[in-house]
Amino acid sequence: MTVVSMTANVPLEQQISTLETQFARMYELSNQTPDIAYDERIDDLNKLQKSLKKHYNAIVTALSQDYGHRSETDSLMADILPCFQTLHYTKRKLKRWMKPSRRSAGLLLAPAKVEVHYQALGVVGIIVPWNFPITLSLIPMIIALAAGNRVMIKMSEFTPLTNQAVRTLLADAFSEDKVCVIEGDVAVATAFTKLPFDHLLFTGSTEVGKKVMEAASANLTPVTLELGGKSPVIVAPDVDLTLAAERVVFGKNLNAGQICVAPDYAFVHEDNLDDFVEAVRVQWQKAYPKGLQSDDRTAIINDRQFTRLTDIIKDTEQRGLTVIPLADPAVLPTQRKLALHLVVNPPADSSIMQQEIFGPLLPIITYKDVHDVVHTLHHQPRPLALYLMSFDKEFIQHVVRNTHSGSIAVNETIMQVAVDDAPFGGVGASGLGHYHALKASVPSVMPKLCSSVENSTPANCLPHPTANGGKNSR
Repeated sequence: MTVVSMTANVPLEQQISTLETQFARMYELSNQTPDIAYDERIDDLNKLQKSLKKHYNAIVTALSQDYGHRSETDSLMADILPCFQTLHYTKRKLKRWMKPSRRSAGLLLAPAKVEVHYQALGVVGIIVPWNFPITLSLIPMIIALAAGNRVMIKMSEFTPLTNQAVRTLLADAFSEDKVCVIEGDVAVATAFTKLPFDHLLFTGSTEVGKKVMEAASANLTPVTLELGGKSPVIVAPDVDLTLAAERVVFGKNLNAGQICVAPDYAFVHEDNLDDFVEAVRVQWQKAYPKGLQSDDRTAIINDRQFTRLTDIIKDTEQRGLTVIPLADPAVLPTQRKLALHLVVNPPADSSIMQQEIFGPLLPIITYKDVHDVVHTLHHQPRPLALYLMSFDKEFIQHVVRNTHSGSIAVNETIMQVAVDDAPFGGVGASGLGHYHALKASVPSVMPKLCSSVENSTPANCLPHPTANGGKNSR
């Protein structure tokens, strides 16, 4: 299906003029009513929740149409349910967040009373990527509205039908003076970043994140950058390989691996390589029993991304590397579907190791001593996530203390993102600021922390959602 965006036939100058006018109106209104009462904030969240319940089926349909095919399980698990969860969590916490917090005046100022009051910033901009356009638009918006702000959302030009579904959803809950949706290509996005927002949130690649930060700096606009990078998995020698394979397959294949926190490559002990490959094969075939024709197999978003991934596969094959596709056929070009491909010990200068993969390709790097892996990570850009498969408590603590990443998940992948009460964000090249764990304002007001999520339940009694419709695989 070919879809033309509503902005396609509108001259760029007119799009930018409309954008600037909309911002000016919202900025003026935020100055007129800088303090939004608790009751109004809760009412806004309730209206959004009601509208989301009404429209989520249409959104799931639109997502699948934009992708060519997107698993309903992927959309519900990763785009719809997290929004309901965040709404529930935020409504429960908001009254406490809004209360002033007492601080010590110290002996020199005694008996003075010191309080920190939390105020809305004003107008918040949110730039949304194509991979999770609902979660990454609505969740930041929920927090911004809870903090008493007005919101402008720049949607991706690669999800036009989803954008229209979001417009309908939000129009049922808010006026455009409180929340508005912006569409358009790179030129519109660039103009969006140059607006003097009170805060700007961007989710996307590291390279684009640098440009967003540069544009925002002209207005001294504070930014939250949720970027990406190559998130590694350490499969320690002690862990059950079936457990490790199940968790890696789940994280690598949700949304066909088009996730900023998807496992990007895995370290496996050289003696366990063959067994791990076989365990991954078994788990993948269990999750997708009909191969690429399985209903739960999501397509690659567009031709550009599909070509980029198939070019990476060609590069690895031309280098004579061991490439193991886990389905036959492994590629369906007309449907833009790819099976998971394992690539054994690719060199550091290969394309698969030089760029964030963002798709169903998994390099496997073998090691002799697992402690050498930690040393190797010291020389890599700090990732958005680090995954550790191990039940060795001493080694787990060693990795937590001696590595840097936005988050660490032990015996899990992806799941740390769903923890509302812990900060989620990057560090260094993988981002700045964080979502979640907020205090009645947008994410920039909190210090950067590393989230650690550990699941220490024995492998033989640990149910886990997998890609086969969210059913337990045990």
